[in-house]
Amino acid sequence: MEILYSERAFLETITTSNIYAVGLPLIGMLIALEALYSSYHKRHFYKLDDTAGTLGLLVGNVAMSLLIQSAVLVLYFSIYQFRVFTINDLMPIWAVWLLTLVMIDFVFYWYHRCAHRIRVLWAIHMNHHSSIEMNFSVAFRQAWFGPISKTPFYIIMPLLGFDPSITVVVALFSRLWGVLGHTQWVDKLGWLDGIFNTPSTHRVHHGTNPEYVDSNYGNLLIVWDRMFGTYVRETSPVVFGLVKNIGTNNPVVITFHTWFAMSKDIKRAKSFYEVLGYIFGPPDWEPKRDTIILK
Repeated sequence: MEILYSERAFLETITTSNIYAVGLPLIGMLIALEALYSSYHKRHFYKLDDTAGTLGLLVGNVAMSLLIQSAVLVLYFSIYQFRVFTINDLMPIWAVWLLTLVMIDFVFYWYHRCAHRIRVLWAIHMNHHSSIEMNFSVAFRQAWFGPISKTPFYIIMPLLGFDPSITVVVALFSRLWGVLGHTQWVDKLGWLDGIFNTPSTHRVHHGTNPEYVDSNYGNLLIVWDRMFGTYVRETSPVVFGLVKNIGTNNPVVITFHTWFAMSKDIKRAKSFYEVLGYIFGPPDWEPKRDTIILK
């Protein structure tokens, strides 16, 4: 009983503020060390205009997060009142935290996969992939509307009975973990590449090489990709960016680029089915129209 109490007491000291207090300085140090390594070895991991674009997107993302976070918490706690289970009552508190971490990663896999395969979500998520560089700072190249697009996917968490007060803390840890995959500084890690989302597996995810596109969606674990057929190993040098790069680091242009392209496609749609295809189909979706061949 005393051990269980000490576990609960320790876990209750882990808050979002504490994670930020420890995590952000560590990440800042990693970015500085990576930049120094890049400069000393002339690897050119960082470019000023690319980093400036990342900062512009990050500012908008943080602003949006602050704007909606209270409403999102109210939504999740309201749904929690109708939960199917009470996870906290089913297992020890340490197991609750561990299961929450795994469940968050599982939900993220499906959100992330949808964000690549559904155009209206890709219009938001492509912001993150718009950098042609790969370094720790790219992890912070987050879309202005990203916090809104992710919210519906995580409704399943409180509905199943995951305590939102624990979920928000564990989700922050998971998010900061994701930063570690955005680097060229770390080589392949052997068997770890087949279990966790390592720098090698995440480089593949950011690749525009035909064999790499739409793969490795996991954030913490890569086992989901292995289970659902989206796992690809790093076998050749990765070309980073978008399949069709937009040639700018202006955060406003990046944010609305795909929205404008999608609106043009919708205007030329010839049926409601085509409108739905341009919005909810894959990013490269085009209608199959009969063509008349003149002889």
